[in-house]
This record gives sequence, structure tokens and C-alpha cells, in this order.
Amino acid sequence: MIKNYLLPLIKLYDSHKDEEYAEWSKNYLRNQFEFLGIRAPIRRKLTSQFIKDNGLPDKDCLQAVIYFLWDMPEREFQKGALDLLAKSKKTLGPEDIPWLSNLIVKKSWWDTVDELAPHSIGSIFLAHPEIISSYADKWIEDENIWLQRTAIIYQLFYKDKTDVERLYRYILRRADSNEFFVQKAIGWALRQYAKTNPDAVMSFVSTHSLKPLSRREALKHF
Repeated sequence: MIKNYLLPLIKLYDSHKDEEYAEWSKNYLRNQFEFLGIRAPIRRKLTSQFIKDNGLPDKDCLQAVIYFLWDMPEREFQKGALDLLAKSKKTLGPEDIPWLSNLIVKKSWWDTVDELAPHSIGSIFLAHPEIISSYADKWIEDENIWLQRTAIIYQLFYKDKTDVERLYRYILRRADSNEFFVQKAIGWALRQYAKTNPDAVMSFVSTHSLKPLSRREALKHF
């Protein structure tokens, strides 16, 4: 049933393959994934057409649909899964965090994690703050750098709703990390929160030891 539902999307994507752009995309993401070679704006239009023709998946089969696309070899299918998730965001709740977090650690790279963390997961945490300690507090302690990154950036668009104490606590927990993507996440989270409270960010950066990359990213727009 899931494959029948997704078959039109698979055909749409296959009909827009571009071998030259596929090779460029593969090199850009360090040869970790295969690609069809569909540029993001085109992929989004194709996904929108698919949704218009076939509708969004029902909530009871959303996970299966997303997992099916996640298991496809070409990276566009994981990005298409994120397109579907974005359109289904209002249906997501605390019960979805376990399977969404599995996506964080499977076929992990910044291009998927940076969509999942502040959008799907971030929106659930904003609506249900009582569950954050059960997940994000554990992710920041996990050895997986993508879970660490998720814990640091899930509040990216919270603005004045940011739990600043938690943000700073997570940052300080990983401030000495040598992982590029963790250092970058720290700087990004601080730079984003600086749009809401620049004085607080400047004070934090001035009084705490951060890696040069994190500090540079945090103060990029000062």
C-alpha cells in the first residue's frame, strides 16, 4: 500500500534526473549518497504536485511513508520525505519523537538534520515542553554528534520563547568538542538567538570559553 501511494512520486523524480547535477551533488556531500540530480526548487515543485494529486499520507501511515523514502538510495527521496513531513507538521506530537529521532541517526548529514531538528522536532518540543528533558537532555550526552547538534539547534526559531538556560547548558556541555558540526551548531544557535537578544549573546560569548569556530559564527553579525 505504501509503495503504491509513493509510486507516482518516484516516477516524477525519476523523470527529472540530471546526471551532471547528480555528480556535482554527490561530490558536494563528500560522496556519501547517490543522487538523481534534481535541484531543490524543482524537487519541491514535484513534491507539491504529488501532494496535490495524491494527498498527504494519513497520520497512521506517515511513519511508514517517511521510512520507505528514507530507505531509498538517492538523497532526493530523503529530502522529499522532509517535504512531506513539513506539510504534515501540524499532525505531529510527542508520540512521534522516537521515530523522528531515528531519522537523525540514519543517513545522517547536515542537510537532513538541519531540517528535522528545528522544524519537525523543534515544533513538537515547543508545543510540549514537558517532554524535552526526556529526549534533548539525553541527546546532548549521546556520543552521536548529530543528536548533539539536534539538541543544540532545535530552538533555532524559538526567538523570545527560547529556553535560554537550557540552550546555554547544552552549549557549555559541548563547548570543548572538536567536531566541526557541533562547533558550527553552537555558533549558529547563538547567532540566531542574538537576533532576539544580542546583549545576552555578547555577554555569554565574552564570559565563556568557546572554540574559535563557534565564537566566530556566534559573532558573525555583530
